[in-house]
Amino acid sequence: MNDYDVPRGIDVLRVFCGPDGRHGNALGVVRDGRSHPDEASRQLLARRLGFSETVFVDDPERGRVDIHTPGLRLPFAGHPLVGTAWLLDLEVLELAVGDVFARQDGEFTWITARPEWVPPRTLQQYASAAEVEALPGPPPGEGWLYAWAWEDEAAGRVRARAFPRRGDAIVEDEATGAAALLLSAHLGRALNITQGRGSQILTAPAPDGTVEVGGRVLMAVRG
Repeated sequence: MNDYDVPRGIDVLRVFCGPDGRHGNALGVVRDGRSHPDEASRQLLARRLGFSETVFVDDPERGRVDIHTPGLRLPFAGHPLVGTAWLLDLEVLELAVGDVFARQDGEFTWITARPEWVPPRTLQQYASAAEVEALPGPPPGEGWLYAWAWEDEAAGRVRARAFPRRGDAIVEDEATGAAALLLSAHLGRALNITQGRGSQILTAPAPDGTVEVGGRVLMAVRG
């Protein structure tokens, strides 16, 4: 028995799980993208599933994928690519914005991407981790918000929550690799981020301007 009601042929992963294997952001993966060949049918399924993102695999060998939220198609997203790289054991994922390189390192799956591929996000720093945790919901305003604060600045430990504020069913995003990537690039340092209820995201910026984003992936439902 599981908590996800999904059609056959769709895997559900939890990406960026905490050290205890809990939490993580749910991801739907349609292994055979031909089952939903056009954008309208993909958007309909993504809305029906209700995950923050659903991935359609168009070429499992080349790693060509298509990412949808319940309301729109995304050129890039972090947790869908980390999850798909883990599921298909790929070293490269093909997106319209460019190739995303992936690697496995023990219990962590990493992707390398460029900050300019990420759709705009507002990174709002709070005075303390307690303030971030106490937020009752999305702060007033429009546009995608990443609320964050230092837990331990010297150690690079961050507490964060993410609010898409785009008018769909996703009020809060449990674990957001793209926003973590932007924050790491903005601060110019590696981060250990606790987001949402207890998900964990690791980042590591490189001299060439790219940022690695990594985390644990677990299978929730095998389709």
